[in-house]
Amino acid sequence: MRRLIGTVFRKELRDYLRDRRTASTSLLWALLAPLLFLVLINVMASWRKDKPLELPVVGREHAPSLMAFLSRLGVTLKDAPEDYEERIRAGSLDVVLLVPQDYGRDFSSGRTADVNLIMDSSRQSAQRSVQRAQRLLQGYSRHVGDQRLYARGMAPELAMPVRVEELDLSTPERTAAMVLNMLPFFLVMAAFGGGMQLASDTMAGERERGSLEPLLLNPVPHGALVTGKWLATVAMAGVTVLGSLACFIVVVRHVPLEDLGVRARFDAAATLGMVAAILPLALAVSALQMWVATYARSFKEAQMYQSMLMVVPMLPGMMLMLSPMQTKLWMFAVPVVGQQLLAGEVLRGELLGPLPFLIAAASCVAVTLVSLRVTTGLLSQERIVFGRS
Repeated sequence: MRRLIGTVFRKELRDYLRDRRTASTSLLWALLAPLLFLVLINVMASWRKDKPLELPVVGREHAPSLMAFLSRLGVTLKDAPEDYEERIRAGSLDVVLLVPQDYGRDFSSGRTADVNLIMDSSRQSAQRSVQRAQRLLQGYSRHVGDQRLYARGMAPELAMPVRVEELDLSTPERTAAMVLNMLPFFLVMAAFGGGMQLASDTMAGERERGSLEPLLLNPVPHGALVTGKWLATVAMAGVTVLGSLACFIVVVRHVPLEDLGVRARFDAAATLGMVAAILPLALAVSALQMWVATYARSFKEAQMYQSMLMVVPMLPGMMLMLSPMQTKLWMFAVPVVGQQLLAGEVLRGELLGPLPFLIAAASCVAVTLVSLRVTTGLLSQERIVFGRS
């Protein structure tokens, strides 16, 4: 039995690797996600770099002390164009500071002096400039308020009865996990994409070419045939996951994470933890993809089904990235979700112990056995073996 499974495994893998273009396309998953991650991190780092703030001002002559305060803090002040409102709506300007004519009178008399920030809150690209301008103006307001209290012989602390100090207990690994939370999602997608082509070809492709019937006529149990094909699919999925993880490790060591204020640590323990978290999913995904491909009458139809199956990791992946949840032990038993949670906890540097890994692996094994059993049974049905239209 083992020799028969090995023969089918080598045959399927050899046939698949013979088509180098298709095989290289599958392995692109190992490079595509790390390259996308590299671009995203560099874009995020460029957003965090504080360039000198350019602030167009209307009515600079009405607030000389405010202008001097902003200039000392490195703000580049310039006169706003006459059509600044249209330019803000068009996106060529982020924010404009408007100082009313009565600002000087109110400021000199000790009353609250109003200034206006003209902006378009619907433009996300302008939010950083707007927030920086708001922080600078709030700092000037506190500075002037403290001076006024000192001039009246009062301590500025009287205006601040409660001071809130934050004590951050996060570790560098947990902070890095917030930035790298997309990495588990990409690894799960690699498990789905690595063996997708082979799973479609080994079942639906042979059915379309008419080579499935002669193959089933050989004195080989259907279970051995399905297992050999499944092992070939697992091999491709596993290679893609490991290759993607290796590329991620290289990328993480070369991206400017320091500009984001985080420090990632990918040592041997973290790497083995990621492998133990994601690799068992390749077993279940490969078996599930073969089950789905068995129903398809052609390779093209199987690809359509496999594309729909790719939605399965996307939904929990996006949910965990956008709205992280408190991890519970039972969640590790849910395939796909459990793997992403495990990988995320490994990135955070949490000491999980072997139980979560065993639970996640057991759920993948259960899905694998059920899928292989159903696929083996389908090969005994005439409508599956002979139906091509």
